[in-house]
Order: sequence, then structure tokens, then C-alpha cells
Amino acid sequence: MAQPMTGTKILAIDTALNAVSACLYESGAPAAEASETILMQRGHAEALLPLIDRVMAQAGFAALGRVAVTVGPGSFTGLRVGIAAARAIGMACNVPVVGVSTLAALAAPVILAQKPGLVAAAIDAGHGNVYSAAFGPDGRAIVAPRVASVREAVRLLGSGPIRMAGSGAPLLAIEAWSGHLVAEVVGETVAPDIIFVARLGLLADPSRSPARPLYLKPPDIKALDAGHVPLAR
Repeated sequence: MAQPMTGTKILAIDTALNAVSACLYESGAPAAEASETILMQRGHAEALLPLIDRVMAQAGFAALGRVAVTVGPGSFTGLRVGIAAARAIGMACNVPVVGVSTLAALAAPVILAQKPGLVAAAIDAGHGNVYSAAFGPDGRAIVAPRVASVREAVRLLGSGPIRMAGSGAPLLAIEAWSGHLVAEVVGETVAPDIIFVARLGLLADPSRSPARPLYLKPPDIKALDAGHVPLAR
């Protein structure tokens, strides 16, 4: 994995779930230079660019060395909004743009706690399903991102102990406890902490982490056949 140059400043963007977030972070710094998060279920497109302008107001876009954006799993509309903005800023500033897994960003603060056992990140996908992935204590991916039933997702995690984060963590925990597994819900956050999107973005290799949507299931709304208009029911 590529190591960031000292002093690299990165703009991190997240619109994958029920929030719009951005931060300006310099590699090695204890905190972001500027950061803002707005919780919302709709309206990401309208909120994102003004929010980015506020975050970048003091430093200016000329300071950027890289852009990172969450690429999913997440909402189709939200992902398109964030990725389009990240690509446009990267092109305008002539800097690399990298994609960061939403699940990896949710898991990152739990992994940093350096406790034994797997770390599972899960997002409630509805209808008894979750988007999930699992990581070892060293951050190594153990279970690749996927969409599965809650029962199947827990089965893939083995015998525990398991620490869980994300909106789908309570669903996984209930299933794990019913099977007498040792599981702990560490965080039920509806969106990743944007500072971890920035930190993962600084570590990512641009050639291997493209800013491309990670869709794990088809959209709920399907395109209409040509000439076919559905009847109201």
C-alpha cells in the first residue's frame, strides 16, 4: 500500500449513506484542519458543494495533494453525487482521486482499538439483508464486501469474538447472540467518521483504489421498458 508524502493535504468526501461530510486533513496531523457533517436522508446533491466550499474556504483548493471519496456500498444517488464531485475537483486541481470503501471507513476506528477478534462493519440494506465486510485486528480484509442475509453474514464471521460497527451492527449482534457467539456492538453510526475516510485515502494506492462506485446490488427502481408505462395499483 502506498505511503503518503509528509505534509500531503487531502479533501475527503462522503455522501454514501445518511450524511454529507467533507474534511481537509494533512497527513500526520492529530485532527482535521476543517470538517463538517450534515445528517440527511435526501438532498445530498444540493448540500455537498456549499459544504465543500466552507471546508476549503481557509486553505483554498491550491493546497490539495489528493481527494478521497467513499465509493460504497451506499445509496445509488449519494454515491454518484460524491464521486462526481471528487472527480471534478481532482481534475480541476490535477491531483489523484482515490476511492475508499464505506465499510472499511466504518471499521477503521474499531480496528485502531487493537483488541482481539474480528471487526465486522455492516450497513442495514433492508429486507433482512446487510452490506458487510470483516477485517482482522491488523486491518487485513477477511470477508470481502457483500450483500447477504443477516444469518449468512454472521455465518461468514466464524466463532468470534466479533466487534461490530455500522447501522447493521445490531442486526448482526442479535443473530450472533442467538448462536451463542461472543459479539459486541461498538458503534451504530449512520455514516463513517470523515476523518477516517481521509486517513484511508492517504494510504490508498490511486492505481488500485479508483473512484468508482461499489454497487453490491441492483437499484431498487428499474428502468422502464421502452414505450411501457406502468399502471398505478
